Amino acid sequence: MATAPHTYKSLDGISRSDIEALGIPSKLADQLHQKLTEIIVNYGAATSDTWRNIYRHILNPELPFSFHQMLYYGCYKDFGPDPPAWLPHPEAANLTNVGQLLERRGKELLGSRYKDPISSFSDFQEFSVSNPEVYWKTVLDEMNISFSVPPQCILRENAYGVANPGGQWLPGAYLNPAKNCLSLKSGRSLDDIVIRWRDEGDGNLPVKSMNLKELRTEVWLVAYALNALGLEKGSAIAIDMPMNVNAVVIYLAIVLAGYMVVSIADSFAALEISTRLKISEAKALFTQGLSIEAVTDRDVIIRGDKSIPLYGRIVDAQAPMAIVIPARGPGGSMRLRDGDISWHDFLGKVRNFKEYEFAAVEQSVEAFTNILFSSGTTGDPKAIPWTNATPLKAAADAWCHIDIRKGDIVAWPTNLGWMMGPWLVYASLLNGASIALYNGSPLGSGFAKFVQDAKVTMLGVIPSIVRTWKSGNSVAGYDWSAIRCFASTGEASNVDEYLWLMGRACYKPVIEYCGGTEIGGGFVSGSLLQAQSLAAFSTPAMGCKLFVLGDDGVPIPQNAPGMGELALGPLMFGASSKLLNANHYDVYFKGMPSWNGQILRRHGDVFERTSRGYYRAHGRADDTMNLGGIKVSSVEIERICNTVDSNVLETAAIGMPPPTGGPERLIIAVVFKDSSNSPLDLNQLRMSFNSAVQKKLNPLFRVSHVVSVPSLPRTATNKVMRRVLRKQLAHNNSKL
Repeated sequence: MATAPHTYKSLDGISRSDIEALGIPSKLADQLHQKLTEIIVNYGAATSDTWRNIYRHILNPELPFSFHQMLYYGCYKDFGPDPPAWLPHPEAANLTNVGQLLERRGKELLGSRYKDPISSFSDFQEFSVSNPEVYWKTVLDEMNISFSVPPQCILRENAYGVANPGGQWLPGAYLNPAKNCLSLKSGRSLDDIVIRWRDEGDGNLPVKSMNLKELRTEVWLVAYALNALGLEKGSAIAIDMPMNVNAVVIYLAIVLAGYMVVSIADSFAALEISTRLKISEAKALFTQGLSIEAVTDRDVIIRGDKSIPLYGRIVDAQAPMAIVIPARGPGGSMRLRDGDISWHDFLGKVRNFKEYEFAAVEQSVEAFTNILFSSGTTGDPKAIPWTNATPLKAAADAWCHIDIRKGDIVAWPTNLGWMMGPWLVYASLLNGASIALYNGSPLGSGFAKFVQDAKVTMLGVIPSIVRTWKSGNSVAGYDWSAIRCFASTGEASNVDEYLWLMGRACYKPVIEYCGGTEIGGGFVSGSLLQAQSLAAFSTPAMGCKLFVLGDDGVPIPQNAPGMGELALGPLMFGASSKLLNANHYDVYFKGMPSWNGQILRRHGDVFERTSRGYYRAHGRADDTMNLGGIKVSSVEIERICNTVDSNVLETAAIGMPPPTGGPERLIIAVVFKDSSNSPLDLNQLRMSFNSAVQKKLNPLFRVSHVVSVPSLPRTATNKVMRRVLRKQLAHNNSKL
């Protein structure tokens, strides 16, 4: 196991004194050793059943993590790759969404292949690909999705010819996904809590909540107010604000009223905001702040130790008409730009409509409901439209792979500017669950207490957050036993850190989940019906077929181990078929190989299929990197760094994971104008790069290292070969 930091003893070689040496009192060490001995006698010293009994009967969050490591690495000392960190129990598996479906209809769907939910899960995944008509009708029925006009069929494969190899999904259907989020279905009542939240600093106050009746009333009122603006139906309306209750209400109201959300992350600098507003042609924007006067404590959004002057950035970005929500309570006067509207005045025009139901605007399944952005390699972000079908893909992934269902409380620190923000809204509400929102930084103990107090049952993370929790021990002492599972996405995870994470919740599984904004969800995932290995995916997502391309660009044999660029089967429900500012076919299909007469869809990550059938991610194959769960192109960063100092000739930005695995770190390679004598202190230059990148691009990005190189490797056509540079730095600079 490459990520194990030390060589550990096998379980049968661990003594009482070994346990005591970890700081565990003698009496407790004796009890733990006795339990361990009993498990070894019953299950052996090195089996997955041994580990399952260890985490069920010995380990708990109060014991030192070093003890958890000793037992995990000791159990799997000679196991080889992909040791299971969590195994499904048959009784619990039968109670999952998929388990219940298969228990009812397994033989009908899979015939004689069906045995039980755990044994037959892989067969069911293959069925979802080969029988999309049956699979997607079944799942949409299970989620009680309502259409004002039902689809004529599920899929027309060749509806658009070669221009769109993805086919046409749900042709003829009309629906409104926001209306579905607010509907009474699956036993849901108006009194059911649908949003729980807490503001940072309010840890001693009870968790606030909103029931379905209250959410509907708020959404309807905002929808009426949107209509009162007089914008043409289908107009783009941006949201640039924290992921709080108001943001969720506004998001649902925009979709309910037949407009199109433009998602902008609240961490973006003014230039990035402006770029997205221009591409989407947004007619209005929702934000949070107080005035355009000099920034004071009252004018900013506070998150942890950071102050975010949201409204000031909106002004600098020359945004269109802004509807501005007070950052801190209703008090205080607001001085806004001419043409901007305060939240109070925006709602005041339609107060008489409060509690009157708003008639949802039902649109074609192909109508755009949300514009999100994903960085490409050209500098400008790709503008990716989500249609009315995309929310159904997000919710179906949550239903199947993360097992979100009625009664669940789902927390995932994110923002509407990234796909996981809208994903969280739809994954929760379309499945009858409740959203848990923490209005503040997720890195400290305040968030950990919120998870405890809100009784979160599904906690979504990105690895960099987990690393901060672990290094700062900020979750110690909080009861996370209500959690049924974790989910992780956004960047490569680390085995040791995720072993620690599982231990905080008495070894509930981590469902690794990887996809993309253009997919509306995942293409590879985990499942509560399969053994889960840390930092690995156990299955292609439902309805998705994966291909690992060999060095010759041809898919290696299915189910054979290997590593290469990942390609996807073209027929994926909910995946994009258009881009606003690029040719969709050129971006995703041009130059790709075919399989069984179908041209494959480009994704761009390097993936490994292991000998035990798991999948592992190995970063981007192109020049787009992933920093803190945010995809960004090297070009965007290099444009900024090239202008920081007059001694810099050129730079190359690359992402490199640490030697032990985990999220990519940003490395800047610098060529100086006088290559024989580097005139600058590299650490000082790193700080200058940091300041410029955070100010002009994203305050969440951080330059980890700066290295001086005599020249950049280039192709015959003078293109920088960043992959070659990455290999050179990895070989020559092991400390990076």
